Amino acid sequence: MLQWSMGPPLSASEERTWAMVAHVGVFVAAWFAMGFLCPLAVWLAFRNRSEFVRRNAVESLNFQISLLIYSAVASVLVFVTFGLGVLLVVPLVAIGAVAAVVVIILATVAASNGAEYSYPLTIRFVH
Repeated sequence: MLQWSMGPPLSASEERTWAMVAHVGVFVAAWFAMGFLCPLAVWLAFRNRSEFVRRNAVESLNFQISLLIYSAVASVLVFVTFGLGVLLVVPLVAIGAVAAVVVIILATVAASNGAEYSYPLTIRFVH
């Protein structure tokens, strides 16, 4: 099995930095509609070097996968209702997008303080 996470344990400062990257890095990856890539990369790179970084990356990854699923369901709803679902989906997507930004910022602040954050409405795929 390929081990990306080889190396010495991370310092407390490095742990907080990489935990923050796992959350806030999704904004960069989201430009490519793949917000899950940043927490996935952090998880793969540091899961064996820091339990704190691993837990934060997993939480962020699960939230991003959940958002992807919710977006797919919204798209199917619009398609199945021949566009009438737009009346319901557009406001929900707008509210959801603002809420997602807020909770990502809250998770990033928690990680910078050495704490953990549990995202709401997250389906736990990765443990």
